[in-house]
Formats: sequence, structure tokens, C-alpha cells
Amino acid sequence: VQLQAFGGGLVQAGGSLLLSCSASRTDFMINAGKWYRQAPGKQRDLVASITASGDTNYADFVKGRFTISSDNTKKTVYLQMNSLEPEDTAAYYCNVVGRYYGRSQINSWWGQGTLVTVSS
Repeated sequence: VQLQAFGGGLVQAGGSLLLSCSASRTDFMINAGKWYRQAPGKQRDLVASITASGDTNYADFVKGRFTISSDNTKKTVYLQMNSLEPEDTAAYYCNVVGRYYGRSQINSWWGQGTLVTVSS
């Protein structure tokens, strides 16, 4: 499975962006979807996660501003980002944990980063 993340770009503070992470094939089930971010010179941090049952978890620094969702039919994980701040500037990476139908092995796939730049 290859994941493609898109939706990043340049936005002014207070603006919104919708990131999407789509899979190259559909013969698997999403167990969990996650978004991470990494600013220049900093470690990669978990931003948000969602389970197959729809349970979500958010880092404190995005609570109330970001919303993660997933569509297991489209094999896509989304991150709606509102009230963006300059501190949100980073490369955002998606990660999908899943298994192929009929198989028990759990796999973890990563998408390429999509750059989000928030200007003040």
C-alpha cells in the first residue's frame, strides 16, 4: 500500500486546511489512522489518531482546532485543521495501520509529508 498525502499549502493565521491521505489500493482494512507533524529541527510529534471504531485522540496543542476522520470505503484519512497558528507550520505525515483482507498480519504504512505553512 502506498499512501499519498495532499492538501498542504500556505495559509494565513486563523485560516483552515484539509489534509487527505489516500491509499493506492482498497483490499485492506484500516485499523487506525494517524497524523504526525515535524517542524524543522524538531522531533516528529503525533497530532491526532483515529481507530476503526471511530475513537479519536488529539495532542493538547491541537485540541479544539483539528479534527481527524477516516473513510474505510475510500481508504482515506483526513485532518481538518482550523484556526491555524504559525506554530502549526510543519511537514505533516500520515500513517495508516491496517491489514489486508483475509490476512492477520498488521502493517504500518507511511505517506510522504505534505508541507503546511502558516503565516502571521
